[in-house]
Amino acid sequence: MKSLTYFDSIYIHRFPVDMRKSINGLSSIVATDMGFDFQSKSLFIFCNRRRTHMKMLYFDRSGFALWLKRLEENRFPWCQRLNEAVVRIEASDLELLLDGVNIWTRFEKLSIEEVV
Repeated sequence: MKSLTYFDSIYIHRFPVDMRKSINGLSSIVATDMGFDFQSKSLFIFCNRRRTHMKMLYFDRSGFALWLKRLEENRFPWCQRLNEAVVRIEASDLELLLDGVNIWTRFEKLSIEEVV
């Protein structure tokens, strides 16, 4: 797989996708549902309903590449509260997401009431 810094943009298709879809089906989702050019220098990410499988699709000079990651015991943290169908994330967030870190909840504001 290309380095994550290779991509100009990384997009997550927020709604679940049938993981039987391959390059043709996923590139169709990119073009029709997401409204992007699947031949751009972007990485497109899809997840199944149970959030145990994640597919990543991109196009480079020689053709398409499709990557799959399957979790054996856990689930991928997925954006539930956002209203957008497509979410843009940074490469550093994708690295955390692939490690199982929930990037969708940020740290709450810390308030210090007393210093001892």
